[in-house]
Amino acid sequence: MSQQQLKKATITVLAGSDKGKVIGVLFNPAEYSFERANAYKAMPIPGLGTPLMQFVNGELDTLSMELFLDDYTDPEGPTSREKKEQKPLLTRLKDISKLLEIDRDLHAPPPVRFNWGPMEFTAVIDKLGRKVTRFHPDGTPSRASLSVSFKEYRTLRRQLEEPRRESADKSKRRVIVGKDSLWLLAAREYDQPREWVRIAEANDLDDPREIAAGDWLIVPPMENPGGTGDPL
Repeated sequence: MSQQQLKKATITVLAGSDKGKVIGVLFNPAEYSFERANAYKAMPIPGLGTPLMQFVNGELDTLSMELFLDDYTDPEGPTSREKKEQKPLLTRLKDISKLLEIDRDLHAPPPVRFNWGPMEFTAVIDKLGRKVTRFHPDGTPSRASLSVSFKEYRTLRRQLEEPRRESADKSKRRVIVGKDSLWLLAAREYDQPREWVRIAEANDLDDPREIAAGDWLIVPPMENPGGTGDPL
């Protein structure tokens, strides 16, 4: 692997006692992968042969990659004659590993920002695997590959300011589970328990208590003219 194939990437600590610290790495851009998953819950319904799968929530993005640290091929490494690197591989290796530890100010591992070229990903380090393949004469590691998994990080303010992934302006179908009620369903879908009337009218329910586990109900959009009127 030639030096020209390697591009400098950085990991910046965004909060905590080391806020602002920038850790330089050599990132092999051959590949990286993004993954996202959804969480579902199996709902056993009496009389059905298999449970119903109900969507719970979406998971955050996961960015996985191989990072490469090498004192010999790094033009700013400790073996460089032009510019000595104040933080050789061993120091940077410890700095990256520290990002998995609980920060004394945050009481949790710190969030970081990974930058490489146009890529910018705000996350926390979920997993870290280290493999040392070369050493200095004194036994100090001089080359290592890191298998890193970044889990997307979003602050509470950012999540509240972003639009909901599934808004109340689209018709949906929901299954009644356990002792669920129209009031609880309206609170989940519209953030307003009093909007149970809208659901009752859309499903021709004269008595809101005439529902049982396993029943499917239509949840109309907020602007539905057959509902209780325009949203507040």
